[in-house]
Formats: sequence, C-alpha cells, structure tokens
Amino acid sequence: MGSREIAFTVLSMSASLVAVFIPILLMGGMVGRLFREFAVTLSVAVAISLVLSLTTTPMMCATLLKPEKTDGHGFLYRASERIFNGMRQRYDVTLRWALRHPRFMLILTLVTVLVNVGLFIVIPKGFFPEQDTGRLSATIQAEQDISFQAMKDKFTQVVDIIRSDPEVDYVAAFTGGGGGGTTTNTGRMFITLKPFEHRKATAGQVIARLRRKLAQVPGAPTYFQPVQDLRIGGRIGAALYQYTLQGDNLTELNAWAPRVLQRMRCLPQLVDVSSDQQNKGLQASVVIDRSTASRLGITPQLIDDTLYDAFGQRQVSITYTLLNQYHVVMEVEPSFWQRPETLRNIYVNSPTGAMVPLSAFARFERTSTSLAVNHQSQFPSVTISFNLLPGVALGDGVNTIKTATQQMGLPSSIRSSFSGTAQAFQASLADEPLLILAALVTVYIVLGVLYESYIHPITILSTLPSAGVGAVLALLAFRTELSVIAVIGIILLIGIVKKNGIMMVDFALEAERKEGKSPVDAIYQASLLRFRPIMMTTMAALLGALPLALGRGVGSELRRPLGISIVGGLIFSQMLTLFTTPVIYLYLDRFRLWLKGKRGAHKTTPMIREY
Repeated sequence: MGSREIAFTVLSMSASLVAVFIPILLMGGMVGRLFREFAVTLSVAVAISLVLSLTTTPMMCATLLKPEKTDGHGFLYRASERIFNGMRQRYDVTLRWALRHPRFMLILTLVTVLVNVGLFIVIPKGFFPEQDTGRLSATIQAEQDISFQAMKDKFTQVVDIIRSDPEVDYVAAFTGGGGGGTTTNTGRMFITLKPFEHRKATAGQVIARLRRKLAQVPGAPTYFQPVQDLRIGGRIGAALYQYTLQGDNLTELNAWAPRVLQRMRCLPQLVDVSSDQQNKGLQASVVIDRSTASRLGITPQLIDDTLYDAFGQRQVSITYTLLNQYHVVMEVEPSFWQRPETLRNIYVNSPTGAMVPLSAFARFERTSTSLAVNHQSQFPSVTISFNLLPGVALGDGVNTIKTATQQMGLPSSIRSSFSGTAQAFQASLADEPLLILAALVTVYIVLGVLYESYIHPITILSTLPSAGVGAVLALLAFRTELSVIAVIGIILLIGIVKKNGIMMVDFALEAERKEGKSPVDAIYQASLLRFRPIMMTTMAALLGALPLALGRGVGSELRRPLGISIVGGLIFSQMLTLFTTPVIYLYLDRFRLWLKGKRGAHKTTPMIREY
C-alpha cells in the first residue's frame, strides 16, 4: 500500500533529478568535458536508487519492520517526536494564515523572483576557486640585457630567500633557454610547502610574505601563483590570468604594449602584472669593411667560421676511452663571454697564414633587439599576465581591465582579448545563464510529461526562486564568488528543492481525483501530511552538504562553494516554499479552470475554510 502510494512521487522526483543533469551532459568546451563524468555518475546513481527504492526497499520493510509500539519508546524518540509535533502544529497555524492571505504570498513569490535576478547580477563572478594545494610556481624576470652569469647570481639569491621561509619545504629552480618562449633573463621555480596540518600560514599568506622579502632583490622581480588542481586554458604565464594584444604591425604593437602594461599596473585590483614582451635586449653587430677584408684575402665565410669556433661550441673531435666516449668542444674561455669588447681580441687566420685582428677590417655596433617575438594565431602578440588581490573576483578584474583599455583608445590594428584561464572564464560566464535555463526547461518538460499537464510543473518549479536567493545570499555571506562550482551546486538545488513541490502536488492531485476533495482542502491536507517527509529529506540533504561547506584541508576551497550554495538554498527554500507552494497551486488551479471556461464555478471555492 505504501509503495503504491509513493511510487509515482518517487518516479517524478528521480526523473526530474536526472533531467537536471542533461544540460551538463550536453555542455561543450573544457568545462563540459570536466563535469561530464560528474553528471553521468549522479544520473546512474539516481536511476539505481529509483529501482532499489521501488523493489528492494518494500521487500526489506515487509521483512524487517516490526509493529509499532504504543509505549516503551526511549527518551530520544519521545524528545524528537515532541519537537516535531510542535513544529507541525506551528506550521499548521502559519499555513492557515498564508492561505487566508494569498495575495500577499503571491506578491512575496514575485518579489523573490525579482530579488533572485538582481542577486545573480550583482554577485561577484568567478571561475574556479583558488586552492591551497601546498604547491607554488614562481617566475623571475630580470632585465633583458642581463648576462647568464649575472642571472645565475640573482636566481641563487632569490632561491635562498624562498628556501629560508619557515613554511617552505622544497624548491626546484631552473633558468636559461628551455623552449616555449623562455629566454635567458627568465627563470622558473616550483615550490613545495610543508604539509597542510603542519603549516600556520596559507599559500596566499606565504606568497604575500615572500613578495615583501624579494622586493629587496633589485632588478629581478619574482611573480608567484598557487598551483591548482584544475587549470583550464592551458596558457603558461607568470601569473594565473592573461590578457593578450595582437597586431599586424610589430612596431605599433611594441609601442602600445608597454602603455597597456603600465595602465594595468596602476589598477588596484591587480598584482604581479608582467609582460612577455622581450624587445629590449642587446646585440653586437660586426660590420665588415669588405674592401679592406678583400685586400687581406679574408672572406665573410672565414669570419663566420672564426666567430663560431670562438662562441658557437663547435665539436672538433671525439675522445674514446675503455668505458665511454667524449665529445671535444672548442670555445673561448668563459671569461671572454661577458662583454662584446672581447671581439677586439679575436684574430682571423688569413689564407697567407697571417693572424689578422678582427678590428683591422670590421667595426662593432651595439643595437637593441628582441630576445623573442611571441605569436598567437600566427600574428605577433604580447601577453600580459596578472593575479588578483585577495577578495577580488575574476569578473570584477576582467571588467576593470576592459574599461581601462577602452579608455586608452587602442588603435583598430591592435586586437585585445583575454586568453588562457580568463578566456575560459568569459566563455563559461556566457554559458551559465543558458545552462540554468536549459536545466529549468528540461525539468519542466519531464514534469509536464509525467503529470500530463502544462500547469502543475509550474507549481513545482515555483519552489526554485527562493532556493536561488538562499544560495546567492549564502555565497555573499561567506564572501564566496559565483564560480562554476557554485553554479553546479545551484543546478543540484533545482533537482533537490523541487521535491517539496512534487510531494505536495502529487498528494493533492490524488486527493482531488480519488477522494473528490476541493483544491484548497487537497493542498491543505497534502501540506500537513507531507510535512514530515519534506523535513526529513531536506535535513538529509542539508547534513550531507555541511561537510562540503565546513570542510578544511588540501584543496577544500574547490568543494566549499558547492556546499555553501546547497546549504543556503535549502534553508531559505524551506522557509518559503512550505507556504508559497500551496498558494501558487490554488492560483494556477484557478487559472486552469478559467482556461476551461469554468471561472464561475471556481469563484464559489474559498481559498481556505475554517476548521
């Protein structure tokens, strides 16, 4: 009997919950691929739970449950029943008041919808929460005309300062050409902090402390970023986020990129602002006096071979031993690498056998040159990397940069765009409203098919605005951004919260069709009888989400928005939907009868009768 009564309710709840995940399954891009397994896992779990609930659970109840005792219950049972009965009586009184004031409850529902939209507009937007994984990466960017030996000394000094921090466990560092746009004036470090439970400071606090210490090292600014478990965008830079300028004209791009860099450094929301523009290196050009070189019998090829022998590390022979072989490389002593004046000490062996100094037929010119010219989509580009101050949302930072660059009036030949993680954030920000809307439409279609009605799914979905308000208010209260993780939590709320409406509507429809009750009597009885399962399921979901909201440990920042949004949405929704859903049910039932031309018949039905 019990299984037959709740079978359709359980089917409706499970089918609509699976329908919520359909938009996530169809989501494109990197974020869609990332959460596809999440949606599949939950959908399969819900489907299996549905089958077990309608088959195994009734069998276990028939076998294991014993007749209810009339006396002899323990203290915990009596205390909990006393509390629940008090809550139910209080709910009965307040529900009667709500049904006597339907217009007020309807206005409250509409206000909740408007507040919901406003909160989603004003809440700071983010992508993924910044995690403390116990790992940091750092980039040092010295002056572009620095030598390798000087860079090595600077790098060693920086590494020693970082290693001396009490929270740092290990530092791996390297400098020099390493591909991927790396030049000799840059270096990278990978820093491992001590285990989370043995640290007194977070990764952000360690970064702030190291910034102050490394400011004492002149000519070698160091930029930090915490290593994240989820790194979307695939763009490697000196900071977490990137802003790229592209242009057809390299000269114009080189002129405007430093101005944009300086403007971004003045923005108070940004830190660690750096550029990969490397156009201030030094080069020494050997200008040959060809007539003098010709009289001496020296050809350009001979000059080129001599310079390569001195500085190009030419392999001249191989030495064989019993166990190994060694390549013999010819070069000048390292002390002659440091300055271009060394070229004056180079002699060229002329065809006559005479040693002719290079300065006899050539002069040396110092000019600036680019150490590297980066490209994006086959166009010259300059990428500016930046981090955000603690408490600044990525959406606010993106809007600030867009406003600042628009005020500068960049020429039309230079195109600006965010790249890497910031670009993925913009794409996800555009998809978030469509994702939530798609989830709502999917649930409406599924519920409409199950109930064979256009009206009753709206009654069930009317429970969702209050959940959205609660979720956003909870995020604001805990100073948490509306990130992709929080949006996933809100989508889960769509599947969890609508169960309240399903329980009420399903029972009310059965009471109307089988017992001949009026709509107001049916929904009133449904609200009271389904009060216990509504509270039980809400508390189960609430207690299940609390560990996510309150949990600590490595990487807990990624899970926390999910728990906060679910807990906040459940609490606020429970406070409103128990009163607004019955009123919405009656108004929509009146609208249904009006569509059928039975307006007069419905006018004789009071919103509530006195019991």
